[in-house]
Amino acid sequence: MSDEGTIFRVSGPVVTAIGMEAGMYDVVRVGNEGLMGEVIELHGDKAVIQVYEDTSGIRPGEPVRNTRETLSVALGPGLLTQIYDGIQRPLPTLEEVMGVFITRGVDADAFDLERKWTFEATVAVGDEVGSGQVIGTVQETETIVHKIMVPPGKGGIIKSIESGDFNVTHTVCTLEDGTEMQMMQKWPVRTPRPYQQKYAPDTPLVTGMRILDFLFPLAKGGTAGIPGPFGSGKTVTQQSLAKYSDAQIVVYIGCGERGNEMTEVLDEFPHLIDPNTGKPLMNRTVMIANTSNMPVAAREASVYTGITIAEYFRDMGYDVALMADSTSRWAEAMREISSRLEEMPGEEGYPAYLSSRIAEFYERAGRVQTLDGDDGSITVIGAVSPPGGDISEPVSQGTLRIVKVFWGLDAGLARQRHFPAINWLNSYSLYPQSLNQWFRDNIAQDFPEIRTEISGLLQVESELQEIVQLVGSDALPIDQQLTLEVARMIREYFLQQNGFHEVDAFCSIEQQYAMVKAILTFQESAKNAIAAGAQLDDVVNVPARSNLIRARFEKGYIDVIGEMVEKMVEEIAATVEEN
Repeated sequence: MSDEGTIFRVSGPVVTAIGMEAGMYDVVRVGNEGLMGEVIELHGDKAVIQVYEDTSGIRPGEPVRNTRETLSVALGPGLLTQIYDGIQRPLPTLEEVMGVFITRGVDADAFDLERKWTFEATVAVGDEVGSGQVIGTVQETETIVHKIMVPPGKGGIIKSIESGDFNVTHTVCTLEDGTEMQMMQKWPVRTPRPYQQKYAPDTPLVTGMRILDFLFPLAKGGTAGIPGPFGSGKTVTQQSLAKYSDAQIVVYIGCGERGNEMTEVLDEFPHLIDPNTGKPLMNRTVMIANTSNMPVAAREASVYTGITIAEYFRDMGYDVALMADSTSRWAEAMREISSRLEEMPGEEGYPAYLSSRIAEFYERAGRVQTLDGDDGSITVIGAVSPPGGDISEPVSQGTLRIVKVFWGLDAGLARQRHFPAINWLNSYSLYPQSLNQWFRDNIAQDFPEIRTEISGLLQVESELQEIVQLVGSDALPIDQQLTLEVARMIREYFLQQNGFHEVDAFCSIEQQYAMVKAILTFQESAKNAIAAGAQLDDVVNVPARSNLIRARFEKGYIDVIGEMVEKMVEEIAATVEEN
């Protein structure tokens, strides 16, 4: 048997080849056009291949060639600002070759191999370097320094190293054992990159979204799932996280999303300005666009391509945020390939290994000590699009078993134009316990207690609403009517946030704390005034309260909030004297 074989059978993206020597996960070239595929099953002399391109027109008897390589991504300077398809072909380069429609059998290098980068060595001849150690740097974009590392598994004493302007395939460093190192390295996508140890998550990923940071925080190196029906805001929420979260690198995977949605992202992102640096957001972003009309096998690979690129930047000591939108489409690709392989279906036709694949993906998140001794993290945020918004289906359930943060989007809230439409009664985060110390040290000592109080008020409101729907709010005692007013203030003033408003789209945690304290101050002042004989309507309608609520859309709000709260307290106290 040789590296050459022939096609025996074709079933959609799944092709069976015979007469070829192959190992599991070998990359092969299928047919006369040389379509890229990967061996996923072996039966005697038959190799079952999933093809990452459209297979229409391919017939039995055409040749299949084994490349003897596994599906790998190229890692090196030039990754940032790129827009790739699921198997790391840059879309702008593909467009030059084939026009606006993707044709088959076209190969493209992951980045420009001719472009020169300025490499500055950080080690010298005679130094001993180990696996994953940084040997030099390249200023890749205005904001990000790209660290060139010894590939995992390599190491030794440096025989020669040179600084200067080179392309990524030029040998910049040679070890005494003859190992040559370039600025580019390759890594198989299905193998997690190594690290020294994983830490417990104890630092929050600041997102600037009040409901997320305050009530359901996510840790750096954590995992979150955003299930929700169509039109409830999954994509906008993820885009907002990509824009405003305090991660240093963003990897955005558009996995099986609608073409027009992906186009919007691709059009919008290059024009966005990073609020932290004032430079274009694309300077620290890698995008993987795999739309719903692209071949399903490449959709399955796109998630692994994205997480491997994220691990590479994590190994440099960066905090990476990875958005996967949406993992349901990834699971559907697995289901389609599984049915073509005639595997025994599990629940709702998904393969039996669905849960373990989802778990493998999310387990690659985490905050770690890198091989070089730095700290780096990958935070994974996966959107799930359950059919009809039913989160009892297998993908949602498989995700919820793994992730520690659940941001449940609600179609009812979206219809009421309450955005972000995250339901505060069924969402949860398992991180507050480990993050509370950070909030106490960096924001305020009573931060966790205030969070509990706000959650309690929203819970009480939901119980009172059931009574209100039966008998009306006027039948409630005055203190419960006040509780309803306070909860409405939490919902409309604090939880609602305009993702497209230049000021309100991002809210610092310090400002969030000040806003919540303002709500609780209102509650306390109102209680005292009503106890002293003031009318609820008079207390609720004081002008200073309306001004406080409206002013959150103005710049510099955090500087004036204290004065506004004092004014509100004075006006509430004055309602007692009027009565």
